[in-house]
Amino acid sequence: MSFKKQDIYKALETITAPGEGKSLIENNNVTNVVTFGNEVEVDVTISNPTLQAKKKIETEISKAIKTSVDPAIVVKVNVQVVKPVAKENPNLIRGKEIPNIKNIIAIASGKGGVGKSTITANTAITLAKMGFNVGVLDADIYGPSQHIMFDVEKAKPLSVNVDGRSKMKPVENYGVKLLSLGFFTDPNQAVIWRGPMASKALNQLIFDADWGELDFLLIDLPPGTGDVHLSIVQALPISGAVIVSTPQNIALADAKKGVAMFQQESIKVPVLGIIENMAYFTPEELPENKYYIFGQDGAKNLAEDIKTEFLGEIPLVQSIRESGDVGHPVALQNETVLEKSFSKITKKMVSELLKRNANLPPTEVVRITTMSGCSSVKK
Repeated sequence: MSFKKQDIYKALETITAPGEGKSLIENNNVTNVVTFGNEVEVDVTISNPTLQAKKKIETEISKAIKTSVDPAIVVKVNVQVVKPVAKENPNLIRGKEIPNIKNIIAIASGKGGVGKSTITANTAITLAKMGFNVGVLDADIYGPSQHIMFDVEKAKPLSVNVDGRSKMKPVENYGVKLLSLGFFTDPNQAVIWRGPMASKALNQLIFDADWGELDFLLIDLPPGTGDVHLSIVQALPISGAVIVSTPQNIALADAKKGVAMFQQESIKVPVLGIIENMAYFTPEELPENKYYIFGQDGAKNLAEDIKTEFLGEIPLVQSIRESGDVGHPVALQNETVLEKSFSKITKKMVSELLKRNANLPPTEVVRITTMSGCSSVKK
């Protein structure tokens, strides 16, 4: 039997440190490795004091060495529990960046039913048609719909090996990479989760995925301002946010709150602009007629009031609904009114993003030190 200490370290690189997202070697959990004949002794530290955690790490280390090096090796694991290193601010919450993703844009709305998911899907396809590498993360935990809009309802993400670790490969269609909780849940069952569980599921979709090289990752957020939104801005360095609203006053009131959330002192994510969906109704047989069912220029006026950009408007047309239902978004069409509308809005969004990148430093993940930092009321 012949092996080197380097072989042992290489085997340990395949084991993820509990709760860290890095390997035992990367996270410096392995403090010493001793080899003698056919015996290997590994000293490792963990922060979880439970007996279950100790047994699990012992089993994983023994299995990795026997599988990767030699099944005849006698492995002894010494587990030491250590307290996590105290940070400058013990209440500081900070997330991690995803390598190889250049721009992350959150698509949000204050109220549900304003067409945020439709805007996200069509904007992603428009960006892909412009030649960008695009991904979509469906963060609407309780009502995922992107897998339906991209006609991949029956698909399942594959497991791929990346640097010795198992990761999800996003499903791809229309030139867009997609991950959604809809791939993993029963379509006939409601998702009834408390905030921490939803946040954990979201973190898995974000960090356990092999996104590859992306120019844009669009995040379809759930409506409102809640746990999922905070989890996203704490987990990822958001380049900018886009707010979707209809022209009616009730939707605008909630859209204003959505903008205010991103502009809070504790969050400070740049708002790239507002999109007005269902701006007017145009009958197919009378394409020149416009009927302002929900009011006129509501989102445009809101953008002026809060001094942010108005990115454009999308009319209420039956084909948008029909194309979304069958998994063939209207942005896939060529030279239609809707395709041109989405193209115009997307180009303006990219333009605003370029201005933001030129005038502001790179976005860091949000640091929220206390729950009062999330409050809408300054004390």
